[in-house]
Amino acid sequence: MKEKGKLRWRLIAGLAVLAALVTFALTAGRILVVNSPQPSDLILVLAGETDHRPAHALELLHQGFGRRIMIDVPAEARIYEFAQLDLAEKYIHGLPESGSVTICPIHGLSTRDESHDVEKCIANQPVSRILIVTSDFHTRRALSIFRHELSGKTFSVAASRDAAQFGTRWWTHRQWAKTCADEWLRTLWWSAVERWQ
Repeated sequence: MKEKGKLRWRLIAGLAVLAALVTFALTAGRILVVNSPQPSDLILVLAGETDHRPAHALELLHQGFGRRIMIDVPAEARIYEFAQLDLAEKYIHGLPESGSVTICPIHGLSTRDESHDVEKCIANQPVSRILIVTSDFHTRRALSIFRHELSGKTFSVAASRDAAQFGTRWWTHRQWAKTCADEWLRTLWWSAVERWQ
């Protein structure tokens, strides 16, 4: 009788674990995404994707979420023979809002390193509230990193969506699944290791 009771409890525990895993899998994409922009002194576009992120930042500027935009650009990166910094400058000069947009050269390769480069770029500026614009899957980790590394500032985040790269129903597209898995690995690494170093 005792053996049957133990077996039943093991079965219940196994089903509970399975249900928890299925629930996590179905919500894993949504958990990564935070989209809660707040009015700020600065709209900060993180380095990386260069089409949707800057365009979304300009929309937020027009909606009154900030007075100016700073775009992070990898300082040493090149696209064919063109320096990415030069391409970013050319892009900005072609904007009607060019007077409200500046560049922050980024030397680090991680989001944590990028936060330190941003800290240098805004060191002598009256900035206390910053709205981060980044890819939707990157929002939760980016917000956590910037809040941890630049503790004297207030941060919010806006999600820039690129349907070719990611969707919250990650299991429906191969690329979305790859992006989701990669971002969860980075998030776990940040939470368990990097933030404590």
